[in-house]
Amino acid sequence: MSKPSSRNSDAEGAEGVEAFGYRQELKRSLTFVDLLVYGLIFMVPIAPFGIFGGVFQASGGMVALAYAIGMLAMAFTAASYSQMARAFPVAGSVYTYAGRGIGQPVGFLTGWMVLLDYVLVPGLLYLIAAIAMNSIAPAVPVWLWIVAFVVLNTVVNYFGIEMTARINKLMLIAELVVLAIFLVIGVVALANGAGRGFDLSPLYDSSTFSLGLVFGAVSIAVLSFLGFDGISTLAEENRDSARALGKAMIAALALAGTLFIVQTWVAALLVPAPERLITEGDPGGTAFYDAAAVAGGPWLATLTAVATAIAWGFANSLVAQAATSRLLFAMARERQLPGVLARVHPIRRVPVNATLLVAAVSLVLGIGMSLREDGITLLSTLVNFGALSAFLVLHVSVVVHHLVRRRSTDYWRHLAVPVIGFAILAYVMINAQVAAQTLGFAWLAVGAAVLAVLLITGRRPAIATDDRSS
Repeated sequence: MSKPSSRNSDAEGAEGVEAFGYRQELKRSLTFVDLLVYGLIFMVPIAPFGIFGGVFQASGGMVALAYAIGMLAMAFTAASYSQMARAFPVAGSVYTYAGRGIGQPVGFLTGWMVLLDYVLVPGLLYLIAAIAMNSIAPAVPVWLWIVAFVVLNTVVNYFGIEMTARINKLMLIAELVVLAIFLVIGVVALANGAGRGFDLSPLYDSSTFSLGLVFGAVSIAVLSFLGFDGISTLAEENRDSARALGKAMIAALALAGTLFIVQTWVAALLVPAPERLITEGDPGGTAFYDAAAVAGGPWLATLTAVATAIAWGFANSLVAQAATSRLLFAMARERQLPGVLARVHPIRRVPVNATLLVAAVSLVLGIGMSLREDGITLLSTLVNFGALSAFLVLHVSVVVHHLVRRRSTDYWRHLAVPVIGFAILAYVMINAQVAAQTLGFAWLAVGAAVLAVLLITGRRPAIATDDRSS
């Protein structure tokens, strides 16, 4: 049976965690709404603002279709996450699910691959935000913006998950207000004859459509969907039942995906020179802001640019740092990373050392990549490859744990859903950039070497087998 809701008792939550061999150290204070807001902030409701031009070019203008397919692909992945979150309601996300659902060596390699997503994504977010702010205020260098964002987010995360949750709600409201302003003004402008007027070409254009083209664009667009899975890292801070994790992930994905499709459809119809954007790309990253200028003028372009910088550099990176620190905490707790990362602050009840490490890595990575012309592209490809490869293993873990080990007869949720999700993601990865594949497999090889050292030195953790899926 699933664990009953625990609304006001750490002891009840601790009992669930202790069934897996752990002590309840993190503070259980998050409700379903907190989890949902966290996931939406992590995904960023206005995420397409920053990468719109790249997805538009890669999809031959069918940017809304790329996001629709991306949401479909992630829906199957969210369903698999939901099943494993109910079975193993502990921190660690896909690292925990693969390790307990298949085997610890597989769990380590999966955690190693998802580190490409979790550890690198804060640095990517800081870099994108800093470049955007530098374009607005050139007197402040990129590196100084990165330092400011890192320090601000680290302080907020240090003061505990409850403060992070409160900040999340305020930032989500601000992002939704900016998005509403763009959509209203954009739709009115289209109705008055701006852009190309209303048509369905952003969803389907027979002159450019091909599966390879669209799925290649999905491999870029999927960056906007990464984050719903971060909800699973808060399993030990969730005060409701384990089912709340899965429900929050699915709800966040559905809401954000719908917003992505609508905003990119409107923006695609407002792009001033779509043919040139397809042939020349968007090296300056201003395609969305140019579309906003067509709809409402320079002030709307500036508003969307500033909103992007704040959303990526503060709101999104804030929750990304929190999620990454929980992943490091979970791996360190099982002796797969240095034990110092498992230290929890006695008062704040947050993984303080892991939080500080993420801040340091993000600072070095962000500043270092700001010196490269391809810094954003390189980080983006690595983040996507790491996340998608981990998602593939997640689907396998659902089948192995539920269907093979527990003899489940729920063939839809425990066979059909993970198999379909696996197939879609595998096709997306095949159509991803070669650079992402090369660097991703190189990282996997390093992880395999680290795993060999861990096994040789006897650092394989003892894994409890209890779960809550029955």
